Amino acid sequence: NKFESLSKVSFMTSRMKLLKYLDMSHNLLRNDAADVQCRWAESLTELDLSSNQLMDSVFECLPVNIKKLDLQNNQITSVAKGVADLKSLKELNLASNRLADLPGCSGFASLEFLNIEMNLILTPSADFFQSCPRVRELQAGHNPFKCSCELQDFIRLERQSGGKLFGWPAAYVCEYPEDLRGTQLKDFHLTELACNTTLLLVTALLLTLVLVGVVAFLCIYLDVLWYVRMTWQWTQTKRRAWHNHPEEQESVLQFHAFISYSERDSLWVKNELIPNLEKGEGGIQLCQHERNFIPGKSIVENIINCIEKSYKSIFVLSPNFVQSEWCHYELYFAHHKLFSENSNSLILILLEPISPCIIPARYHKLKALMAKRTYLEWPKERSKHVLFWANLRAAISIN
Repeated sequence: NKFESLSKVSFMTSRMKLLKYLDMSHNLLRNDAADVQCRWAESLTELDLSSNQLMDSVFECLPVNIKKLDLQNNQITSVAKGVADLKSLKELNLASNRLADLPGCSGFASLEFLNIEMNLILTPSADFFQSCPRVRELQAGHNPFKCSCELQDFIRLERQSGGKLFGWPAAYVCEYPEDLRGTQLKDFHLTELACNTTLLLVTALLLTLVLVGVVAFLCIYLDVLWYVRMTWQWTQTKRRAWHNHPEEQESVLQFHAFISYSERDSLWVKNELIPNLEKGEGGIQLCQHERNFIPGKSIVENIINCIEKSYKSIFVLSPNFVQSEWCHYELYFAHHKLFSENSNSLILILLEPISPCIIPARYHKLKALMAKRTYLEWPKERSKHVLFWANLRAAISIN
């Protein structure tokens, strides 16, 4: 028919003492807020109001003793808490409306069957069965479910409900996101890590700490910070030299060899090495830090300048050399020059045997040089000294 006012229909039934079932479907029923209070027949237990134009306010105009209510295919968007108090209602059909979530049971204490299919529910509340303990069957399929972390609880709810979800699993299909469209909810799974923000943050923090720990350990073990500092000092020294004396940027060789040694081996250097190389005609000019370092400049800057102004670099190796921090600086810069100029400028003299086990791990350059390069051993027998000095002069290649 063309009934329009729900309140007028209620007054039309108020004198029908024995009326139990009323079908008002497929009309034009509305329930405006301005309408007077509804007055239904007290005997009415079943009411069909499907396929009308009813909105949320319909719950303010319903029979008190109703047991079965059909509100399918209307324009209901929500069921406000506390609006209706239908203590006898057992079956409620809200299919094909505009509901965005499952209604609670605050006003439907006796509800046993609920149909909420074909609404606009993306992520239904997971506490439905807790708030509606008497519900034996819930029809919630054919909704545009959004398969995300929020839906995981509802899927878990199905497993705990013991078959209360009608139409599971065929009627419960993902609509969003696009790549999961058509996937049944039972086949949708996300890890606990992906959905638990706290767990994700803790895991990320732990992984970051482990990564930082590993990097820190490698930096300490390989002495990366030392090499970074040395490289920085080398570049700063080169930059200052360029700004102060750009005309001297092209290296001018002033010495035949730079000597690097430990202070503990200085007696051998002063009494044996320097006199034997510098004496005689065509003596070799050696660069020694005690007499050739320029006062006022930093030690690192002096080391770099002396190495660059020397044709060769002689390293007097011994256990004392390994323990000297400055010797390692000199070895580092000389090694840097070796690769930057692609020259053969290093000469290694093994004054005393060095056990590989006493060489610190960060001195891997020294280990590599001793393993790959030929070094001259200082002989203990005096008869072999002449041959040693001849070989050393030949290695310097003074011509």
